Amino acid sequence: MNKKTYPMTADGKVKLEAELEDLKLNKRPEVINRIQIARSYGDLSENSEYESAKDEQSMLESRVKTIEHMLQYAEVIDNNKTDKDEVTVGKKVTFKELPDEEPESYTIVGAAEADPMSGKISNDSPIAKALLGHRIDEEVTIAIPAGDMKVKILDVQSA
Repeated sequence: MNKKTYPMTADGKVKLEAELEDLKLNKRPEVINRIQIARSYGDLSENSEYESAKDEQSMLESRVKTIEHMLQYAEVIDNNKTDKDEVTVGKKVTFKELPDEEPESYTIVGAAEADPMSGKISNDSPIAKALLGHRIDEEVTIAIPAGDMKVKILDVQSA
């Protein structure tokens, strides 16, 4: 059975590794310390500090497991193996909506790295899915909730 892989840039993998290290070495001991302090207050059945710390511990451990899983099945994208003008994960693509909208630029990254507010969109997003594999000067139809959007790829650069 094939396991799901998580495409990401080398930089994205380094950031995930750093987050994992911070969670394990800094955040986990902080939460454990807060649980111990809350336990010292006595009756745990009505101890909101204890419940809050336990909830935070649960979320932290869930995030640790998620990151470990993503790193275990990470697929680091090497853009040196693709054509310079082909849209792939790890590249910045500039396109404009036809007929005459203003150009937009996004860097396509793996889901773990996505941050739309800073121009990084997930390879699983409708826009990225439609653009992947296409090249400069190609026209692409993107299916979005509001209907189809036709765009022209203006530029592709390594991010």
